[in-house]
Amino acid sequence: MHEYLSDFTKVDYLATQYLFPFAWKVLGAFAIWFLGGIAVRGFQNLFTKALTRKKVDPTLIHYANSTLGLVLKGLLVLAVLGVFGIETTSFSAILAAAGVAIGVAWSGLLANFAAGIFLIILRPFKVGDTITAAGITGTVREIGLFATAIDNGDNLRLFVPNNKLFSDNILNYSTNDYRVALFRVQLAREVDPNLAIQLLAAELKKIPDISPLPEVGGEISEFNSLGVIVTLKVPCNNRVYANVITDAHQVIHRVIKTANFPTPEARTVLVQMPRA
Repeated sequence: MHEYLSDFTKVDYLATQYLFPFAWKVLGAFAIWFLGGIAVRGFQNLFTKALTRKKVDPTLIHYANSTLGLVLKGLLVLAVLGVFGIETTSFSAILAAAGVAIGVAWSGLLANFAAGIFLIILRPFKVGDTITAAGITGTVREIGLFATAIDNGDNLRLFVPNNKLFSDNILNYSTNDYRVALFRVQLAREVDPNLAIQLLAAELKKIPDISPLPEVGGEISEFNSLGVIVTLKVPCNNRVYANVITDAHQVIHRVIKTANFPTPEARTVLVQMPRA
């Protein structure tokens, strides 16, 4: 009986001194993590709404919101560790040392992070712009901390490291009010190129959604064995560029057929050798 009471006393002592306090710490840590997560998301939403009311660029809002969330979650982790009695100052020192080691090992990530900051500050493009960079052409959907999300022409999402974008030439199709679509048309020798340019330009002007200024025009760009090549210039907004390309090809084909322009053909020139 005495042995039973002694064992019970030991169990009660262990539960009272160790088990219950640890259980309370675990519950407290879960509570802090759960409520802190709600608070972090709420603060991020308020931060985003405040920047939106100030009419800050969406790209900058998303980047700042991601950075803020990362910092707040780091503080939340420190708070959870504090519940278990871990010295946050010591942990911060360890974390800093680990950060240096990780930074040396993952210098590429730091380069991408720094490039992302420069992309936000220098603003060569923003979310919604269509660009060509790092061998990719598409519409920018998100500029993240380390990579930028781009949807290409096949509606496939590509994640490109920020440093790769920043270190390459960036062609932005959306910055200017219009872009010029060029069409090279081969004409036969019998066709008057100036008349052909006049007829083609008059019909190309009727394409919907092209820019009124500058006007549609053309010029003689090359002479070859088939005749003359004329280049037609059609200004349009980048949003309708693909449609304008399709419509312009149809217009050019229709004008050439209606005007009954002859088909360019190579001609063989016979050279008669002098007799000996």
